[in-house]
Amino acid sequence: MNEATRAAGTATASLPRVHNFIGGQFVEGGGTTFENRFPASDAVVSLVSEASADDVDRAVTAARKALSGPWGRMSVPDRVALLRRLVDGITARFDEFLAAEIRDTGKPASLASHIDIPRGAANFAVFADQITTIGTETFEMPTPDGAGALNYALRMPRGVIGVVCPWNLPLLLMTWKVAPALACGNAVVVKPSEETPSTATLLGEVMNEVGIPEGVYNVVHGFGPGSAGEFLTTHPGVDAITFTGETVTGEAIMAAASKGVRPVSLELGGKNPALVFDDADLEKTIEGLGRSCFANTGQVCLGTERVYVQRGIFDRVAEALAEKARGYAFGDPFAQTTTMGPTISAEHQRKVLSYYEKAKAEGATVLAGGGAPTVEGYEKGYWVEPTVWTGLPETSPVVTDEIFGPCAHLTPFDTEEEGIALANNSPYGLATSIWTQDLSRAHRAAKQVEAGITWVNCWFLRDLRTAFGGSKASGIGREGGVHSLEFYTELRNVCVKL
Repeated sequence: MNEATRAAGTATASLPRVHNFIGGQFVEGGGTTFENRFPASDAVVSLVSEASADDVDRAVTAARKALSGPWGRMSVPDRVALLRRLVDGITARFDEFLAAEIRDTGKPASLASHIDIPRGAANFAVFADQITTIGTETFEMPTPDGAGALNYALRMPRGVIGVVCPWNLPLLLMTWKVAPALACGNAVVVKPSEETPSTATLLGEVMNEVGIPEGVYNVVHGFGPGSAGEFLTTHPGVDAITFTGETVTGEAIMAAASKGVRPVSLELGGKNPALVFDDADLEKTIEGLGRSCFANTGQVCLGTERVYVQRGIFDRVAEALAEKARGYAFGDPFAQTTTMGPTISAEHQRKVLSYYEKAKAEGATVLAGGGAPTVEGYEKGYWVEPTVWTGLPETSPVVTDEIFGPCAHLTPFDTEEEGIALANNSPYGLATSIWTQDLSRAHRAAKQVEAGITWVNCWFLRDLRTAFGGSKASGIGREGGVHSLEFYTELRNVCVKL
């Protein structure tokens, strides 16, 4: 063994291991071990243990066992008390969760410390409140003998929930699903993205610390087809599946769930439009569009990639948004001065940059960005520039495909009707934002734009009690507030003859 090989082996041996969490224990998986890389530098930060089909089966079995144990017999007040302890447990280890999230995603600390970790904890508090106040239904009915009958509903947990999570907001979107599932009395098997395995695993430690019974929360690591994702979604012991991610993957999960007729909740892709009318408050509009187009390096399912601007203010909006794009600071994600992180992986960087090249080849006018910056000290990171284009037809793949990067194409329109038609000219229907000071126009447009979520003069302002989900190819089902509780439970009717 030469010195270079020996050094590489020593370095690998010293790396942290990310294990599966099954039945309250951290266990080595039966699959391969794969690398987890820091997107800002391409450095390997940990080694992840891939779950085998047997591991996934053990996780599902552990979850099923938990349902017939103390967890299944626990009262709602006792479950709620544990959820509130989870909030405290995550908060107590805030810095650990923050560091793990930054190492996995490369996102700036300034973003993750204000959104990802606080919301990851808050989800448990929100659904602890929800489960204590939701009711069921009761009906009296006549009978031929005049005595009558009483019908009442029982809200029962569905059972074992398969939770398949994305990499863009790993803790936030994972707990968005796990929190209501546990509040309703289910047990979960979580499959985090292979790109971001750490915070789901760290949460296993907190589960044990606060006394969540073993088997209630399980984590299996791996990939999609032929790995943990497929093993979980096709497992007959999984009673329902919730997924956030690409539409193609959602279609495969929906097909897998059809075997056994299992319910699914799918929050899928989007190519979200914004409508900017000529009476909009431009300062607030550019501030909002800057966030919706470029926040989290554009890796937000609710982000904006198509901006339609009324012709009279088109040039002003285009230049102001381009100036916004040029103003981000690249650098060490742990530094508070950094405002733009890398993309999640080298593969995703290549995808985003391929659209940047396609835009140039098709004759787009590049107002800002359009390439990959060189970031001093982080030259091997997966960086891309925030980018603004104009001049492409609506048929261009740059305008029709979900790029999932910090980029937006601007197109002018003349009338309200034309703007709405352009916004709706997409197979997707996840989110939109409308910028106008005309309240009547805002209500008209909000009703006509085909999207599950519409913001007026704002973006990403979220009341967690409201329905969340997409239409058309952007998903099926709704979560949030009572809508989550409807998915994670089923009603059973009891009819009592009086």
